[in-house]
Amino acid sequence: MRAGETGDPGAVRRTRLTPEREGELYEAVLDLLREAGYDSLTMEAVAARSRSSKATLYRQWRTKPQLVAAALRHAKPFTLDDLDTGTLAGDLYEMARRAGEGKKDLALVRAVAPAVRHDPDLADAMRKALVEPELEVMRAILGRAAARGEIPADSPAREFLPHMWAGAMFARPLVEQREPDTEYLRRYLDAVVLPALTRE
Repeated sequence: MRAGETGDPGAVRRTRLTPEREGELYEAVLDLLREAGYDSLTMEAVAARSRSSKATLYRQWRTKPQLVAAALRHAKPFTLDDLDTGTLAGDLYEMARRAGEGKKDLALVRAVAPAVRHDPDLADAMRKALVEPELEVMRAILGRAAARGEIPADSPAREFLPHMWAGAMFARPLVEQREPDTEYLRRYLDAVVLPALTRE
């Protein structure tokens, strides 16, 4: 995430923080999440760990959920922002490659996942910072595919691409106790996602 951005991709805040300083603040947040979890993390602790002031944190991010969501976006091991290979299959395979090769930080997942279920402000901040940007990429992929005639414009499976993708990412650890690597994700795309999207 660049300096000057918030967890909400559509919002811009004034800041004097350099990208390097912003990165240091995010790293402090991530370290505290790994050590103590979301519920125990405080703005005071972040300020102390990063040698900044609480006023700076609140001025830049306004709330703890927004700061945490921004830090998690900063730590995301891959981005889909520039994805456009020219074909539907190519785009989805590239999604699979980036997701499969991205390093998963399970300590962060364990630190935040329980809180998302009972903290609506965190859930909202996470959706804006992490989920919505990927949904926009998927909508763009499907829109280009429909324009090229690769999928029917009214394909009923289009609205379920995010759900199918989330299923691939989260079901394998639960069912097989294995991470969704690139090879697995490509097989899933070939067997499930592409047939559903391209079916007449």
